[in-house]
Amino acid sequence: MIGRRELLIGATCVATAGTAYAIKPRERVSMLNGQKLEAMIPHQIGAWKSVPSDALVVPEGDDSLAAKLYSQTVARLYVNPNGQAVMLLIAYGDTQSDQLQLHRPEVCYPAFGFNVSESKPVKIEFALGKVITGRDMTASSSDRIEHVTYWTRIGEALPSSGSEQRAAKFQAALEGKIPDGVLVRVSSAKRDELNSHTINHEFARALLGALSPNARRALVGTALARGFPAAVPGTAPVKADG
Repeated sequence: MIGRRELLIGATCVATAGTAYAIKPRERVSMLNGQKLEAMIPHQIGAWKSVPSDALVVPEGDDSLAAKLYSQTVARLYVNPNGQAVMLLIAYGDTQSDQLQLHRPEVCYPAFGFNVSESKPVKIEFALGKVITGRDMTASSSDRIEHVTYWTRIGEALPSSGSEQRAAKFQAALEGKIPDGVLVRVSSAKRDELNSHTINHEFARALLGALSPNARRALVGTALARGFPAAVPGTAPVKADG
């Protein structure tokens, strides 16, 4: 005969299984809709023009964990007429789960031999009433200093920390969704930290002002991309290649 204790344990197991099934993601969400990042990001962004470079800190090769995390990446060096240079990395992952999730720069830079000396939350106003929540970070190695500005998008969320990133994935799971994700990283290798982060922010604003609506949505989500002005003041939108 089954006792009351066994019934309670059985009921708890059933309830747990039901909850696990209820939050198991079943709907895959992608904001790229099969498009290629390389074609969506202009080689000229306002006054900034891309030039060849091998100096970027980028995800590892085809057989690495990064290759499994990111289905598409764009890595470029942009220079303006004043000689200011920024490095742009956009890494896109079509699946954000417990096993596969974006690596934040605080994690990947030390793997390349950098010491992260500062990382703080920042709000970047890129259009009237539109603000990106991201981070400003400084990383240094024996022969190089990089001042980094970045943000991440997980589904419709823009988490500014690892805990917020985990919360965004959990919320998506509760909604039965498997979200995509993107890391947008802008960095300058200047000694002047304040000026470098200011340049990074200016480039980020120019980048978002130069994108098509679909590309902008892929980088910042639906809400921030909606109703975006034709161009950020002083930045003419540039049609992407392809």
